[in-house]
Amino acid sequence: MRAALLIIDMQVGLFNGPEKPYDGERILANIQRLIAQARERHVPIFAVRHTGPEGSPIAAGSPFWQLLHALELDAELDTLFDKCRPNAFQGTDLAQRLNAANIEELYLVGMKSQFCIDSTCRSAADLGFNVMLVADAHTCMDTAALPAEAIIRHHNATLGAAFARLIDSADVTF
Repeated sequence: MRAALLIIDMQVGLFNGPEKPYDGERILANIQRLIAQARERHVPIFAVRHTGPEGSPIAAGSPFWQLLHALELDAELDTLFDKCRPNAFQGTDLAQRLNAANIEELYLVGMKSQFCIDSTCRSAADLGFNVMLVADAHTCMDTAALPAEAIIRHHNATLGAAFARLIDSADVTF
């Protein structure tokens, strides 16, 4: 199956904001390794930015809206696009781009587990993609209701039960 790596919302303002993502440096290192492996194997990389409304910290063009420089994404090599909804397919041409590239298997990584990872994972499965949720390459922040570690564990269990196959970053072979 032809695979692609989908990086969701690894943005300056979300990753380096006042609330730090759970285990952020390890998650970032895992994603960086996946990017390197994807490049070695000529696997397409898609990276999406969440775009907030005008005046918000992650409004289009703002410093916090930018994808993390540490990812070393390249607009010449990678497909970079924007979204305004948690689901990366909603209001974007992501499905058309993946279908045009004959992508069948989609590896999901990024932020935030309970919002954009969850909704994109479910939608990708509904659209017929073979979804691989990289269990140790998505994260979020603590909430008033639950610590981030519990949120991630819950989403791995829930999404892995019906919408995706769970895989650790060390086991990804594209």
